[in-house]
Amino acid sequence: MSIHATQQEIVEEFADFFDWEEKYAHIIALGRSLAPFPEEHRTDANKVRGCQSQVWLHAEFKDGRVHFWGDSDALIVKGLVALALRVYAGRTSEEITATAPDFISQIGLDTHLSPTRTNGFAAMIKQIKMYAIGFSVLAQQQTREQMHEQKAA
Repeated sequence: MSIHATQQEIVEEFADFFDWEEKYAHIIALGRSLAPFPEEHRTDANKVRGCQSQVWLHAEFKDGRVHFWGDSDALIVKGLVALALRVYAGRTSEEITATAPDFISQIGLDTHLSPTRTNGFAAMIKQIKMYAIGFSVLAQQQTREQMHEQKAA
């Protein structure tokens, strides 16, 4: 499923709820469904700066795609982590950097989150995109090195 289709799926999913109490309950449930975050990645280096709650993001680059794991100590924020990972995990660096989290405004979350959670979510998306940029640069460097090695051989 494309990254845009995933965002549309989230929008449609949230359209089924009638009020914000139901939407928040769903966000919390999404957070509870996150895969367990490996303790070895619960480090200061993986903390997202700019979040009032503690949020950890770990990324790995494999087979041309960026894979993410995340966690938070706050229930709603953990649900926001789950939504962000649902959209961005397993995508190429190019898809990640080219795609804004439009689903947030489409489901109305941008007007229902506290300012601190809004800022924290923005910091989380920024970190996701920074990982993607970093992996993209690394992949380009590795490609250039391989080309130089082939020419030298």
